[in-house]
Amino acid sequence: MKTGAYKNRSLPAAVSITEGVIWKQLLLFFFPIVLGTFFQQLYNTVDAIIVGRFLGKEALSAVGGGTGTVVNLILGCFIGLTAGASVIISQFFGSGDKDRVSVAVHTSMAFSLAGGVAVTILGLLFAPALLALLGTPEEILDPAVRYIRIFFIGVMPQVIYNMAASILRAIGDSRRPFYYLIIGTLTNIVLDILFIVVLNLGVEGAALATIISQAVAGVLSCLALMRTTECYRLIISKISFNIPVLKSMVRLGVPSAIQSVMYTVSNLIIAAYVNSFDTNTIAGWAAFGKVDSLFWMVINSFGIAITTFAGQNYGAGKIDRVKKGVIQCGLMAYIATAVLTFLFMKYGAWIYMLFTDDVVVIARGYLILRSIAWSFFTFIPIELLSGTIRGTGRSFVPMMITTCFICILRIIWLLTVVPVRNDITTVCYSYPVSWIVTGMVFIVYYIVLARKNFARSVD
Repeated sequence: MKTGAYKNRSLPAAVSITEGVIWKQLLLFFFPIVLGTFFQQLYNTVDAIIVGRFLGKEALSAVGGGTGTVVNLILGCFIGLTAGASVIISQFFGSGDKDRVSVAVHTSMAFSLAGGVAVTILGLLFAPALLALLGTPEEILDPAVRYIRIFFIGVMPQVIYNMAASILRAIGDSRRPFYYLIIGTLTNIVLDILFIVVLNLGVEGAALATIISQAVAGVLSCLALMRTTECYRLIISKISFNIPVLKSMVRLGVPSAIQSVMYTVSNLIIAAYVNSFDTNTIAGWAAFGKVDSLFWMVINSFGIAITTFAGQNYGAGKIDRVKKGVIQCGLMAYIATAVLTFLFMKYGAWIYMLFTDDVVVIARGYLILRSIAWSFFTFIPIELLSGTIRGTGRSFVPMMITTCFICILRIIWLLTVVPVRNDITTVCYSYPVSWIVTGMVFIVYYIVLARKNFARSVD
């Protein structure tokens, strides 16, 4: 794909991020994403608070920890594939090619429908077996299996929402996905209370509340695409596969999917180690995942913002603007991470009290938090530079760097260091060790690539 190859540049300026003050545009694009991600994380957090308070620590462990990792393995693979669609659409949009934007949108939606069926089948077939393989304790296994089966039966709306939201963000609209997530989150909170507290449906109620609320957000996102008069309008009768565009999406998306899978595989191994400890530690780890998600929603939102920013500006041929965006986005990400790390280290124990009043679980969870939170800043180069590189149409090298220097290194740590000092803090240290090494490799690769002005269009 050649940058600046298309002459039709009459796309609506309201969603173009190829002009104007960079840091302001990044922030305007970032805030709806981070707020939307906050509400998306609130889905899971509300589940955890209500489940932990009303159903106990065994149920909390069942819907978090290893269960969440299994969900991320299967669903995350598809979400990784959607990254290719987002990059392709953002580049077409930045270059001003209306026709190819429309083709890419309809191919993306066809891909999401097929992917939703695949995710459902894979989840129902393999998720229960993976939970058992992880060594999930017997008292947790049954409710975890019941939760995860219902989740995957209703996963299609979540798959469609993720694709529709990716399309809107690719053309520079991060506000509407945010609005729809607010509505979905409020629906989730109401249904959690109804299903768990009032109707006593247990972990099944938590699963039902999540999938129904995701369906609400998915329907609203699709309606937004169907009602627009712009080039990214979704027309049901036109949903089909365009083979050349699909190949480009797959070429960019498969490495991202593999990267997501490798991330999750390493986390599955970590979950297996955590499951070898007592239920209090498992519950503390599950609650840590909810607290930890506050950092990830911020840094991932910066990653989405810089990927779209890089994609549109690379498509418009504005390479210097891409480089400036990386620096300014990085500064903002470091400031946000410093604030979050301070809050976590100082008030982490109080945050855990939202999920449980078990003092042992709170102590274990806070120990886990302190072992990892200090190193959050080391992950910033990984997220921002890999996002920028993917935005310019390169996804293979970021996948290889991540696989080798995060996933494999983390697994080596677990197999060699943890057996020597077998406690939860040693397991936790696998994160900062892998982040520091991987971040250094990404910095070196980006400097070399930037000096070449991103000369190649794709891998």
